[in-house]
Amino acid sequence: MTSPGENLRINGDRLWESLMEMAKIGPGVAGGNNRQTLTDADKEGRELFAKWCEEAGLTLGVDQMGTMFARREGTDPDALPVYVGSHLDTQPTGGKYDGVLGVLGGLEVIRSLNDLGIKTRHPIVVTNWTNEEGTRFAPAMLASGVFAGMHELDWAYDRTDAKGLRFGDELERIGWRGEEQVGARKMHAFFELHIEQGPILEAEGKDIGVVTHGQGLWWLEVTLTGKDAHTGSTPMNMRVNAGLGMARVTEAVHRIAMAHQPNAVGAVGQANVYPNSRNVIPGKAVFTIDIRSPELDKLTSMREQIEAEAAKIAEELGLGLSIEPTGHFDPVTFDENCVKAVRDAADRLGYSHRNIVSGAGHDACWINRLYPTAMVMCPCVDGLSHNEAEDISKEWATAGADVLFHAVVETAGIVE
Repeated sequence: MTSPGENLRINGDRLWESLMEMAKIGPGVAGGNNRQTLTDADKEGRELFAKWCEEAGLTLGVDQMGTMFARREGTDPDALPVYVGSHLDTQPTGGKYDGVLGVLGGLEVIRSLNDLGIKTRHPIVVTNWTNEEGTRFAPAMLASGVFAGMHELDWAYDRTDAKGLRFGDELERIGWRGEEQVGARKMHAFFELHIEQGPILEAEGKDIGVVTHGQGLWWLEVTLTGKDAHTGSTPMNMRVNAGLGMARVTEAVHRIAMAHQPNAVGAVGQANVYPNSRNVIPGKAVFTIDIRSPELDKLTSMREQIEAEAAKIAEELGLGLSIEPTGHFDPVTFDENCVKAVRDAADRLGYSHRNIVSGAGHDACWINRLYPTAMVMCPCVDGLSHNEAEDISKEWATAGADVLFHAVVETAGIVE
């Protein structure tokens, strides 16, 4: 077995054409995509990916969460496969590359191996994880979470969307509920290629992000309960204003995150006040706090301080308070050998690179709990993602897929 030579590259034009072809499925309204999980568009995207896998000579397996596994055989029947992939589902106003680059980059690894007539000792499996985004059915990274033992299958099936439709029913409806037990597969390693979703690589002119860590996360849903009242006729000192409480908690989240610098972020994202009328003081506010850090002690400290501050604010304003965690994972440290394979690949190919921490959650974060895992990142324009204006260049996509190709093939072992 040897490592791939620096002259071995993927077909960047073919990768780009595949990205553009997939982007035709579930088009957005502003140039991006709306291919939410378990929709008819998701079904169509899966069918196209399955067709491409069949044409590449791969054998397709599907588990009970609908995750797709396309396998290229290795020369050693006893060797565990090297897995590679990401997700095809998008945000409602998503871009053409978030997730998709990792799946089709994995497929391009296989196509390039076929073109070059290269055999590997370990099998290679290209993966499309179901419901990474978590937009239609919360939480995010749902299928990989079940695979990693973080969620029960029946619990995942019972997740509902805004219309009350069940995940399990919709998976059955689109015809992609497999029979394979979730988590039954064993991996030699897992690699995921992804756009950065942040501005660092582009700002520093780097071709490749070598992902060493992933941020831990807490999502906290806060409900403040006050009293609806007329904005014009209720004296200021007699108000029980849930909207004011939300504003103060929002400011506190920012202040606490700033106090934990560096390597900590926090914000209020989703926010609603009720009854949401222009002349009614809000009697209830429901909002979600998102805090993240690659350092567990900082993440824990931020949550404790935010909950204490929220309680203090609620008491001062006479508000009822409840805080419910709705999402969580600990910080991730990716496998040293897999990370080295990515870094060595970038060096071998002459791409500029830097270590980077993933600011977003990815399926790789759950798989890393079970098997050696690493991620490759490429820049995106202005760091913009989860937006239809999300953009990358063909050169960036090619560089990322080249590094993925070398890291995966080196790990799978070339057979002379």
